[in-house]
Amino acid sequence: MNMKKWLHLFWTSICVGGGLMLLTGLSIQLFQQELSNMKGAGDILINVLQLIFSGFMISVYAQMGFFAYLTLNYIALGFFKKSWLYIQVIITVFVLLDVMFLRTMLGGNGKLQTDIILGLALLAIAYIVAKFKVRATNKAALIPTMFFMIAGTAVETLSALNISNVATWFVFIPLVACNAHQILILHRLVGQKGNASTVETAGAAS
Repeated sequence: MNMKKWLHLFWTSICVGGGLMLLTGLSIQLFQQELSNMKGAGDILINVLQLIFSGFMISVYAQMGFFAYLTLNYIALGFFKKSWLYIQVIITVFVLLDVMFLRTMLGGNGKLQTDIILGLALLAIAYIVAKFKVRATNKAALIPTMFFMIAGTAVETLSALNISNVATWFVFIPLVACNAHQILILHRLVGQKGNASTVETAGAAS
């Protein structure tokens, strides 16, 4: 990946994060009737700019997580070989169960119903993204994509999980959108159209 392609990934992710945060933030504020507390165009403008800037920050955070995942995947492929594929499945299942049940049952934090909804939403989005990735590349991309979308997004959302349900969704929606965007365009950025990148699929192809 050269500088031009990295800049394309950076700026498109910035736009996805900023746009989704603006849409999510305004929707939540409208639902909670917070928009009525704003007085004048100045307050509305500041609110919009704050939401967009927050989305920019989340997109940068998502990109850091994405490159951390690529580094981890590259190292793990060299160390675990074929076993890395199965390790990803185990970690993905454990993380999903942790999001849905273990965090509430063991720590007493959050609400079980909300956590289950969050986990199911994460699973559904990850599966849809993985299906699109497989369609664009090959079947070997299914598990790595599911792993990144579930485990990666869950780890990145940890900072908001213990604050409040609203904060969790506030961060989760733009974050998962940025992650989906990054994983779906990776094979095009590395110049392997019609095939998943080597980093993504080497473990499955070994």
